Amino acid sequence: MALPGAKVMASASVPAGAFTLSRPAMLPDFADRLRDMPAFCQVKIVATPSTQSHIGIEVWLPLKDWNGRFLGTGNGGGAGMIAYEMGMVEGLKRGFAVANTDMGTAPDINQSLNKPEHWTDFGYRATHEMTRIAKLVISAYYKTSAFRAYFAGCSTGGQQALSAAQRYPADYDGILAGDPGNNRTHVAASFVWNHAALTAYPAAQMSSAQWETISQTVIKTCAGKDGGAPGDRFLTDPRQCRFDVSHLRLCQAGETSDACFSEEQIGTLRRLYAGPTNPETGERIYPGLTVGSEDQPLGPAMQGSAQWPKQQFYLFDWALGASFKPSSFDFNHDLDRVDARLSSTLNANVADLSDFARRGGKLFLYTGVADPAVPVAEVVNYYDRLTAAVGGTSEAARFARLFLVPGMGHCFGGPGVTNIGQWGEAMPVSPENDILMQLVAWTEGAKIPQQIIARKPAGTTSPAQERPICAYPAFPDYRSGDPAKATSFACTPHAKGVDQAPASRYLN
Repeated sequence: MALPGAKVMASASVPAGAFTLSRPAMLPDFADRLRDMPAFCQVKIVATPSTQSHIGIEVWLPLKDWNGRFLGTGNGGGAGMIAYEMGMVEGLKRGFAVANTDMGTAPDINQSLNKPEHWTDFGYRATHEMTRIAKLVISAYYKTSAFRAYFAGCSTGGQQALSAAQRYPADYDGILAGDPGNNRTHVAASFVWNHAALTAYPAAQMSSAQWETISQTVIKTCAGKDGGAPGDRFLTDPRQCRFDVSHLRLCQAGETSDACFSEEQIGTLRRLYAGPTNPETGERIYPGLTVGSEDQPLGPAMQGSAQWPKQQFYLFDWALGASFKPSSFDFNHDLDRVDARLSSTLNANVADLSDFARRGGKLFLYTGVADPAVPVAEVVNYYDRLTAAVGGTSEAARFARLFLVPGMGHCFGGPGVTNIGQWGEAMPVSPENDILMQLVAWTEGAKIPQQIIARKPAGTTSPAQERPICAYPAFPDYRSGDPAKATSFACTPHAKGVDQAPASRYLN
């Protein structure tokens, strides 16, 4: 097939259950998920919208029982490979034709120094090229142009989702954006802030057991008092939690224990919770660490590790070159330099999605309340800006909803009841448990759901659990009865609390 600006490199018919990964899987149960995959046509494509671009794309076409829809899926981190684990498999099982892209950063985003076309591909162009090309392939294969288009992604995929809604409002009819890294240069600045605080001196560093002690202290202080159920091991609404680091026990002179903390460690915690600010003007750059998220994956234990800079600081190398050092980064002038060079390419902060809404587009946002990488305050702030930009709550409700998932870390998992059908979790067991298909139903004319029923499978000592995930500003408040049943909760609006909204300067 001839494609403008792209080339089909290979295609093959993959029998049911025959797809395998040639690299280690990011999800431990991924091999099990592949066993019941349906048969599909696998198409590998390279797009070259610029002479410097080399964007890898895969399109999967069900050989039978296509549901008449296309699903674009997102990537994670710095991308650099096709993200099979991030929704392609589950999308195919639901009957979608699906696509994914390496975002033009293969094999490693750290190799994109001095390659501004790669920055553009990563920022937004690769996702649009994937979408454009996938639609052409689907039309040719099924001999139709009449099909709906959806996008689902989390983290970097959430940034891709919001960038598509802002820059290319005609690309998708419905968009599912999870834990979005759309404020890219400033979430990265928060990673530098945290890494610098955690590595400033050896006495500031904390063990994994100490991070667990901190989270346990937070839970003991606030769980069940913020709308959650008695016995919860997570927070429902951390904005209602009045935890302070003074609740932690100070170590006595010469004492070494995972249950106590030094003055230096207490100071580090205060800096993490406060979040990054401009040292000269006091303007907020990005929200701080959410209480109750301290021991989750991608949290402080990882952000203070030696591996973290290679994974997350690539854009500072792009903008600042050899002069960039996390320990001496200037959150005033250096960040201005980063923004001047990259914010218009990498960030997706525009909250006025009127063009997307006018086309009939529908948006679901979701995020983990215990996400330590993209704080829940950041996602709430974006949704509040969206609401204001389109004319208020009632106008926003016509096309957009936000769902906050208590006890969920970054995109999936965590101590809460977290399976709403997003990637990273098992396939949903019913439509009310499937946020993607709820979005599809709303986009295609059904009534907007006010809640998604989250599920958690039975453990060795606990029963299967259900809990409603409510449309913001409501949260699932416990009323009475068995806390493992969704009917024991009611969706109730909560006061906003402290929002830690970034200054307008850092929403560029």
